[in-house]
Amino acid sequence: MAQGALEVLAPGPLATVQDAGRHGHAALGVGTSGAADAASYALANRLVANPEGAAALEATMGGLVLRARGRVWAAVTGAPCPVRAGGRGAACAEVLLLRDGEELHLGAPERGLRTYVAVRGGVDVPAVLGSRSTDLLSGLGPAPLRAGDVLPVGAPPRAFPVLDAAPGPQVGGDRVELGAVLGPRDDWFAPEAVESLLGAEFEVTGRSDRVGMRLAGPPLPRAVEGELPTEGMVAGSLQVPPDGEPVLFLADHPVTGGYPVIAVVRAADLPRAAQARPGTRLVFTAVSV
Repeated sequence: MAQGALEVLAPGPLATVQDAGRHGHAALGVGTSGAADAASYALANRLVANPEGAAALEATMGGLVLRARGRVWAAVTGAPCPVRAGGRGAACAEVLLLRDGEELHLGAPERGLRTYVAVRGGVDVPAVLGSRSTDLLSGLGPAPLRAGDVLPVGAPPRAFPVLDAAPGPQVGGDRVELGAVLGPRDDWFAPEAVESLLGAEFEVTGRSDRVGMRLAGPPLPRAVEGELPTEGMVAGSLQVPPDGEPVLFLADHPVTGGYPVIAVVRAADLPRAAQARPGTRLVFTAVSV
């Protein structure tokens, strides 16, 4: 049963509902989706004592303004941004109380890309295939937030927050290093392509979203002509189209693809990849499985 609600006054450039993802449906062509920065999302839920997987809000480049209907406990994590709660200055990674009618404002982040808002009880929108996540590629889940939307807040969990605030790692930066496992199709590329991937910097371009990031850098030439049969894709895949510019798949990636994957970014580094805004330089280092 809903215990309160959040009214969206302004969504910013893009704000969506996200949880831990829509698992187990790849055979149906349905991707996992879920929070792009799973680490920041999980921290927000822990701060308000939510169970794992509770739905929260993901705001891209700030600008999100919410009004509480009833008393709402909240936490803001991820890309650090100016926060105002009830007209008062606040901070990221602390537990905030919004009284009935008070507003939560997120400014543009100083670094990084995605900021998370968790509320005690979770965002209680209807689930689709077991998840409340918005999948921008398939269109499943709730639509991206718009001004005037009212989001119910679920019943509070039995556990109570045990911290007022929590330290966390730095989110975002001008240069991000990502560990990557070579393959499964690195043998489709010329030796100099692998050398370039592991020895050069790649820049995140503006052609990036929750599906994936187009990267600018030295082209990665192939050694094998022709195209692959369509095969499965996972988050973190570095797929290389014929133009040689890699695409790093993120949370809303397609479940299949036909271009060869030269390497896969390890899961532990995907939260940092998801916080790389356009202009960020990415460096890939080889790691073993």
